[in-house]
Amino acid sequence: MTFESPVYHVIAVPIEKIVPNTYNPNSVAPPELRLLYDSIKEDGYTMPIVCYYVKTKDIYVIVDGFHRYRIMLDYPDIFEREHGMLPVSVIDKPFDCRMASTIRHNRARGSHNVDLMSNIISELHELGRSDAWISKHLGMDRDEILRLKQITGMTALFKDVKFGQAWKADDDEEEPEYTDE
Repeated sequence: MTFESPVYHVIAVPIEKIVPNTYNPNSVAPPELRLLYDSIKEDGYTMPIVCYYVKTKDIYVIVDGFHRYRIMLDYPDIFEREHGMLPVSVIDKPFDCRMASTIRHNRARGSHNVDLMSNIISELHELGRSDAWISKHLGMDRDEILRLKQITGMTALFKDVKFGQAWKADDDEEEPEYTDE
């Protein structure tokens, strides 16, 4: 018997038939959840959620994709656009293996490399994208953008930044002498 990945059989499932699992330890902070909404709004659902089908109850239990599911529940514009249907990839595994799948999916996403993110900010800046554009489209606040710009060390990234004057040198004043006494 040859193995075929479930993603080759994605189905559209009414959201009413989908339920969260009881064990998912993953949580998403509000800024990232808003970015997920923006991503789904701009690009649509590009990845199915992963579910286990419970035939006796005719329901789909989420293994991975809870936050994509939540977006449809929480945002009527997405629900309406998608006609209340979510793309689902079904796996058929016992409960313990589904739990392991959930953890693997969560942990496999990894995190962004700071240096690579700095390079992306630099490239977007060179393409003429403003901090406001970067903030909106990448879901970053001003401080995060500033920190990433600082990492690159490129002074050109700061040409439009207004700096306050914490102190002003007075040329007429002599510097006091300090001794070791």
